[in-house]
Amino acid sequence: MAAVAGVTDPAGAAGPPGVTGPANTAGRPVRVLIVDDDALVRAGLSMILGGLPDLTVVGEAADGGEVPAAVAAYAPDVVLMDIRMPRVDGLTATEALRAQPHPPEVLVLTTFDADEQVLRALRAGAAGFLLKDTPPAEIVRAVRRVAAGEATLSPTVTRTLIAHVTAAAPGPVGPDPRRERALRLLTGLSERERQVAVALGRGHTNAEIAGELFMSVATVKAYVSRLLTRLELNNRVQVALLVHDAGLV
Repeated sequence: MAAVAGVTDPAGAAGPPGVTGPANTAGRPVRVLIVDDDALVRAGLSMILGGLPDLTVVGEAADGGEVPAAVAAYAPDVVLMDIRMPRVDGLTATEALRAQPHPPEVLVLTTFDADEQVLRALRAGAAGFLLKDTPPAEIVRAVRRVAAGEATLSPTVTRTLIAHVTAAAPGPVGPDPRRERALRLLTGLSERERQVAVALGRGHTNAEIAGELFMSVATVKAYVSRLLTRLELNNRVQVALLVHDAGLV
């Protein structure tokens, strides 16, 4: 495969022990693009992911500015995106990528678990984040979940992020466009949809929501899917942030 403006196409390597599993992208391997300015990080991630039957590393990039060409060349399903890069950072690259029609899913890579930049990436549509010291098996599971359309943030992490945003953001002095937008979107929901959205904003699991609202877990999942469609959001974390923006939690 031809090189693309500094983008590389790594050779496969053996994956970590104990993390084999089924493919989850229409019977073919999940295609992964790794974006990080640290060559050692890229090599480590390629080694973790490259030898598994249901995952394949299709390319690497060293800067966010290389992402558009790499995505066009390699058509990844999932992009592992570093946040801090010297020219075009991962946040800018994520926002540009997720604004495109039918973009790949994005997992942001960070050294902090409650960073304001992580919140910006999640608002832009990233499916979740990974700490760079995440164990290999967890990285593999996260990539698989994201490729299957699931967010990679647990309810505990969701609660941590919401608490972080609450502590970091002072109350608005004048009109708050983000709050007004959130209220406008949530006003269009049914009462039941709104209840589920608020429960997501509190970081509750599907089982907890089912118990609280006297639903089955399957019904909760259906409501969550409906919320994502109606609000035009990518994952439940974005719903939780929208509920917070509206001041409902």
